[in-house]
Amino acid sequence: MKLLKLSVLLLLTLSFTSCFEDRDDNAIAASEINDFVWKGMNAVYLYKADIPDLANDRFSSNEEYANYLNSFAAPETLFESLIFERETVDRFSIIIPNYIEFEQLLAGTSKSNGLEFNFYLKPGSETEVFGIIRLVLNNSVADGLGLERGQIFDAVDGNALSTSNLNTLLNQDTYTLNFATYNDNGTETVDDDTIESSTDSIELTKQTYTENPVHQADIIDVDGENVGYLVYNGFNSSFNNQLNAAFADFQANNVQHLVLDLRYNPGGSVNTASLLGSMITGQFNGDIYSKLVFNSDQQSSNTNFNFVNSFDGTTINSLNLNKVYVLTTDRSASASELVINSLSAYIDVVQIGDSTTGKTQASITIYDSPDLTSVDINPSHTYAMQPLVANSINVNDVEVPPTGLVPDISLIESPRNFGILGDVNEPLLAAAITDIQGLGRFNAFPEYRPIQTSVNIKPFEENMYIEYEMNTNRLEFK
Repeated sequence: MKLLKLSVLLLLTLSFTSCFEDRDDNAIAASEINDFVWKGMNAVYLYKADIPDLANDRFSSNEEYANYLNSFAAPETLFESLIFERETVDRFSIIIPNYIEFEQLLAGTSKSNGLEFNFYLKPGSETEVFGIIRLVLNNSVADGLGLERGQIFDAVDGNALSTSNLNTLLNQDTYTLNFATYNDNGTETVDDDTIESSTDSIELTKQTYTENPVHQADIIDVDGENVGYLVYNGFNSSFNNQLNAAFADFQANNVQHLVLDLRYNPGGSVNTASLLGSMITGQFNGDIYSKLVFNSDQQSSNTNFNFVNSFDGTTINSLNLNKVYVLTTDRSASASELVINSLSAYIDVVQIGDSTTGKTQASITIYDSPDLTSVDINPSHTYAMQPLVANSINVNDVEVPPTGLVPDISLIESPRNFGILGDVNEPLLAAAITDIQGLGRFNAFPEYRPIQTSVNIKPFEENMYIEYEMNTNRLEFK
């Protein structure tokens, strides 16, 4: 029967060929959103073979299929039932209630006051929390108010921060930060450190904001040699030209070493990741940079991304380096990890900081349309999905382990000394410069790891996605 032929093949030409029935011909009396969820996951999900309910022969009749769909009260519930090992393997696939807002987020636009934070338990406490500003985005509300990296706060709206109220207080559109100071009490250990509240505060209100991920690009003189320093916060293809412009400046100033700061970069476009690799190098044009491997039903979709010397008619500014320093934290994910993993097969990559997130998979946005693209979307709802669809591996077929990439020089950011990004004394950058100088390893501060929260720092955390043509029926990698 036609219902059972539900495969949507991503062909070698990278177009979807749909075997779905037309909705008008389908007599299933079931939620069309649930119908979209199941068919979409059956078509493209990376771990389809591990989910019995996604098997092509799972249902013997339309009635059995309809009853199955109707057993789930909400699309989110059905979606979660189809995820493979949510806690350990697939931590990243998401269902999207409103794809219009989601597309804006992918373009880098969201409501933001321009602050990113780290949060820590106060020494000696299991519930009391303090925060530190880790990043102030350029031209944002916070930037205009003069806030700076490294400022500490221990209350919001006058409420002392705790593990139970942290997310609620910081996810408001408007709130007041109540500042504090960090006192190490003159010792090397963390146990006797204290957080001392102050009377200083400031109110912030989120606004619609578009982030340029090329946050900072500096040239530092180190013993007569130019070191390029790039803080890059997201692989957003809308800003490929700005990324290339930063490398044009590096190239014009004969940069001989590069420190790539990806410590707060959660990922993004696979294509942009390959462009960045080509800008760092240049001597491997045409060679395989990274590969995407799909599920067993979609092997014809397996795709290579090559080193290139141009994009969209623009020449890439390449440095032809044989070595690069990459700064990471446990928030460095996805396309950030792809860059490290892919480049390491060709040049010396010195990773400094903390182990990365451990996300090797790529995803794609699929819509409720005949071919799952954004063409002819079902107008009756705004659901979409961003499932994992492929594994990213380097030219030697090595993938990023789920435990993350381990740094060559381990150095955890400490609230004792966050430092100023681009300052030669900022600990992670200082470690890179020390290594460039051949002076040995930089002395680390006592390890003080941040806690994990659901505070909305970036709207699309820890994802690596595949872009496609929005105005055609063809699903194409850019």
